[in-house]
This record gives sequence, structure tokens and C-alpha cells, in this order.
Amino acid sequence: MNAQPQLLHTREAFYRRDRRSVRLAREFTREALTDWAVAERSDDVLLCVSELATNAVLHGVPPGRGFRLQLALDTAGVVRIEVHDSGPGEVRPPDPDTEAEDGRGLLLVAALADKWGVGERDPGKIVWCEFAIRKDGFSAPNGRPATGL
Repeated sequence: MNAQPQLLHTREAFYRRDRRSVRLAREFTREALTDWAVAERSDDVLLCVSELATNAVLHGVPPGRGFRLQLALDTAGVVRIEVHDSGPGEVRPPDPDTEAEDGRGLLLVAALADKWGVGERDPGKIVWCEFAIRKDGFSAPNGRPATGL
């Protein structure tokens, strides 16, 4: 029987409903990936953080509220991104309009991430995506090599 992956690292930040928050979320994620020695697929992870944060700011966060970004790396080498907002609405990739200048964010997330989805939250929702990355070279929080890699 295989053991379930354990979390090696987690980080969390809260952002206001402000377009500058997208840049801050991307910088926060870049710093976490660097600290965790995750280089593989980092550009894809950063792009997806930008897209999910942008969607939260534009569509998911009511005025006067914010969103939470959670990042995790587990022993199986999976980076998980979660964006929690308090807004209503269904999340699904739109049909791409070749003439539109926007509306492709979730299409990018669906194309780049290994998995993505939406979870319930009261109020609101959690939009998440996952990336399988290289499994060697990670250390558990105690500094020893992580087991199960």
C-alpha cells in the first residue's frame, strides 16, 4: 500500500481587490518556488497564479473584500495553487472568441496545469490547479531528504 503524499511546504497570503495584487501574488509565488528549489515548470506556475489572481480580482471578489492565495508542495513533487474568493458564480473555461481581447485565462490554466478545478467555499469558491514537477532534490522541513520521492 502506497503512503499518501505529505506536505513539505505551504505558504499563504491575503490580497485586496486591486489589480496590483496580481503582481504581488506572482512575486510571492516566485519567492516560494525559489525557497523550495522548484525551477521546473515555474513559468507555467507563475502564469497560472497571474490568471487565477486576475480572475479573482475582476470576477470573484466583491467590493471591499480580498482573496487568499495558498501554495503547497508535497512529497510527490506536486505544486498546488489555490485562490479563495468570496464571490458567487460558476467557474468554467469560456468558449474562446477569436476576436475578444480577454477571456482566455482559464483556457491557459486548463492547458498548462496537470489538473484544475473548483471547490466550494462559504461564501464563494476555491479555484485550484496542480503541477507535477521533478521529484528529486526536495527536503522535508527537518532538512532530511523527503521520503516517498
